[in-house]
Amino acid sequence: MLSGERKESGSPRFGKLHLPVGLWINSPRKQLAKLGRRWPSAASVKSSSSDTGSRSSEPLPPPPPHVELRRVGAVKAAGGASGSRAKRISQLFRGSGTGTTGSGGAGGPGTPGSAQRWASEKKLPELAAGVAPEPPLAARATAPPGVLKIFGAGLASGANYKSVLATARSTARELVAEALERYGLAGSPGGGPSESSCVDAFALCDALGRPAAGAVGNGEWRAEHLRVLGDSERPLLVQELWRARPGWARRFELRGREEARRLEQEAFGAADSDGTGAASWRPQKNRSRAASGGAALASPGPGSGSGPPAGSGGKERSENLSLRRSVSELSLQGRRRRQQERRQQALSMAPGAADAQIGPADPGDFDQLTQCLIQAPSNRPYFLLLQGYQDAQDFVVYVMTREQHVFGRGGNSSARGGSPAPYVDTFLNAPDILPRHCTVRAGPEPPAMVRPSRGAPVTHNGCLLLREAELHPGDLLGLGEHFLFMYKDPRNGGSGPARLPWLPARPGATPPGPGWAFSCRLCGRGLQERGEALAAYLDGREPVLRFRPREEEALLGEIVRAAAAGAGDLPPLGPATLLALCVQHSARELELGHLPRLLGRLARLIKEAVWEKIKEIGDRQPENHPEGVPEVTLTPEAVSVELRPLMLWMANTTELLSFVQEKVLEMEKEADQEDPQLCNDLELCDEAMALLDEVIMCTFQQSVYYLTKTLYSTLPALLDSNPFTAGAELPGPGAELGAMPPGLRPTLGVFQAALELTSQCELHPDLVSQTFGYLFFFSNASLLNSLMERGQGRPFYQWSRAVQIRTNLDLVLDWLQGAGLGDIATEFFRKLSMAVNLLCVPRTSLLKASWSSLRTDHPTLTPAQLHHLLSHYQLGPGRGPPPAWDPPPAERDAVDTGDIFESFSSHPPLILPLGSSRLCLTGPVTDDALHRELRRLRRLLWDLEQQELPANHRHGPPVATPP
Repeated sequence: MLSGERKESGSPRFGKLHLPVGLWINSPRKQLAKLGRRWPSAASVKSSSSDTGSRSSEPLPPPPPHVELRRVGAVKAAGGASGSRAKRISQLFRGSGTGTTGSGGAGGPGTPGSAQRWASEKKLPELAAGVAPEPPLAARATAPPGVLKIFGAGLASGANYKSVLATARSTARELVAEALERYGLAGSPGGGPSESSCVDAFALCDALGRPAAGAVGNGEWRAEHLRVLGDSERPLLVQELWRARPGWARRFELRGREEARRLEQEAFGAADSDGTGAASWRPQKNRSRAASGGAALASPGPGSGSGPPAGSGGKERSENLSLRRSVSELSLQGRRRRQQERRQQALSMAPGAADAQIGPADPGDFDQLTQCLIQAPSNRPYFLLLQGYQDAQDFVVYVMTREQHVFGRGGNSSARGGSPAPYVDTFLNAPDILPRHCTVRAGPEPPAMVRPSRGAPVTHNGCLLLREAELHPGDLLGLGEHFLFMYKDPRNGGSGPARLPWLPARPGATPPGPGWAFSCRLCGRGLQERGEALAAYLDGREPVLRFRPREEEALLGEIVRAAAAGAGDLPPLGPATLLALCVQHSARELELGHLPRLLGRLARLIKEAVWEKIKEIGDRQPENHPEGVPEVTLTPEAVSVELRPLMLWMANTTELLSFVQEKVLEMEKEADQEDPQLCNDLELCDEAMALLDEVIMCTFQQSVYYLTKTLYSTLPALLDSNPFTAGAELPGPGAELGAMPPGLRPTLGVFQAALELTSQCELHPDLVSQTFGYLFFFSNASLLNSLMERGQGRPFYQWSRAVQIRTNLDLVLDWLQGAGLGDIATEFFRKLSMAVNLLCVPRTSLLKASWSSLRTDHPTLTPAQLHHLLSHYQLGPGRGPPPAWDPPPAERDAVDTGDIFESFSSHPPLILPLGSSRLCLTGPVTDDALHRELRRLRRLLWDLEQQELPANHRHGPPVATPP
């Protein structure tokens, strides 16, 4: 027996799911229609491997002769060809030596041709019933065997098919047993009960498909159809009678019986439910039986030389005729009767049918009539073709067999790495249709959603569709310049809305830009009504800002310029609100790739504006004045005025970044994951968001720099001033700034100015806490370093001075507690408080303490800092520190090498706030200043649109009619 194996070249891919070869449940209707009346043959399957034959010296049998298939009744018109055709078919069903006298063929010497022909035809009913008796050994030996490749379909790893020998009398069950033996899953057909049950568990399937276009050798197999062969069917005979059309191939697969039946039932169920596949599959099965036996049984034409001679046995002829009728003619008669009834029903629907007399007509006319009677499905959405590209190939109804339906041109595998072509449900053969053109999702609940692919021309109710939109029953969907469909969904009841939605264009389908009211000609409104609609938009309070891509740069530049100049009395987050409206318009109504470009342009404009503002503030600083001009100390009020533009940009950029993040996440969820430009779009969005991050970091850095620069000159007063002045009372918690001691007012004034500035700019609460956290960190490090430095050269560490510092620090913390910053201040002033608390310990108590107890009571101080404070503490004239204060040998190295000063580089990192944006883009605009700016921008866009028109076509801005 010949043996042959081939390494698995990869299972075919349908979309992103790896499906077994032969699964054709969701194959498009057009692919079924292209099959015609013949099956492909296994000879068209290309393979890079060859059977490693154990009988390599034996030549392979010649291929069987080509069998021409014709309809029943076409033999008479064929003339003499019918005799030779009948002879060839008779030779297929009988072996040599089956005649009663002689061994010749039809019409051969020694035996009349009629006897041989009718003897062979007696076996046709047995063949049709699938229970023909086994031919004798002599006949079986003379019939040339053939080699069948039976594909395992995943039964054995590393092998794709096994080659088995088969004859014309070999049944499918015998070949299943033989293939299982080759795969090592069962023994010979005559084995024990376990082997018989193993054979019963598998079935031989006839798979029809096509190899990948352009593939050679081990090209990828793309299966389209699957049929389970009966146990008594002859696979070699089926292969010989059905030939492959160009571009198609067929092969035999070994599958589990239950799995094969399930796939076949699901395939026929899907074809019956949507009405697209049944007419392409089942008539082929009927035609195959008629063509294999009916043409040979038809009466030959005159002069064929194969008819029975005069005087032959009429009884035998009548029996054979009745026998033939039982197989073919009876079923054909019933089919003709049903066709005639449907034909009469079809003709009754034609105009003037009542007066016309229905007579015999060409069957081809009837086929055309029956094809025109299409009943749409009642349980699935579908698309009704209104205009196509090729009338001979386009269908009228395209049914959605899945929840997600993809329109496209399809195509071959991608040239990059051999990746498969995108999965397509409906193939449209037009030059402007992309391989993956448009996707429609129709779940159990309405509405359906339609999303065009990038660069695909798609219209929705006559308007260009750029983003995902709702698709309602009755909507018109145009694909390219040729195809126009109407969407229908019978599941919701009724055929559609009473008023078609594409007659008056819905507001969501209007073209972008404020001039849509005058430019729209499909809404059915007059010029005055459209003018009123435009006036209502220009003066309305809806948070909408329409613009065309050509006006985008001018619009963004105007918003950023007005925000940088501080013109008008916009609310603090007004610029971010206007820019967010631009982002929202781009994300909803413009093309898919427009949003990343808009974000990049927006981020660059904001960065340039912030950089110019930083340079202006730097040029006004005293240290940058010419030489000879005395420096002027910055006051908290002056710093607040200088930092207001930077703080506003920081607040607006923070909210805008949060809004952009939300839109990018929505874009990533809604976008087609198979779009090749999706990664590029996400990279552009990431670059834009990185620029916005940089703007926030830069404005934060500059703000805290100027605030700490002002604090640097005010903080020493906390160590030097005496709060216990004559006749003064210490203020309580929540006291005003004017009631505080004079030495604390400058420092608290900076804190109060920063607090008012963040409140006026509506800075995000997370950034407010981080701003004051940095200010408190700087104050703590600066005061602690000053405290360490002052104790080195003069007597400073004593109880009386420590009490003053402790009182000043408590007053500052109480005031910050009243301002709502007490928790942050307590956390960052902890080390300074610990050092001052050490100095406030009474002298007698401090002398009794040891190094270990002091380290336990003051854990935030390092060994070097604690040793520095103790070694310079003023115990009295001539008294040094007691031995109990000496550090142990284990900490001596840390004391000698440690730094007593705090580092300013260990500040906390800036963490951008996460969460939803605080911008309100729903509901009417309530702020009058923001509404005025919105009106100004709308009229600016209107003027830009009018400047593109000729002078005689321009319109002035309409004025709304008062109610």
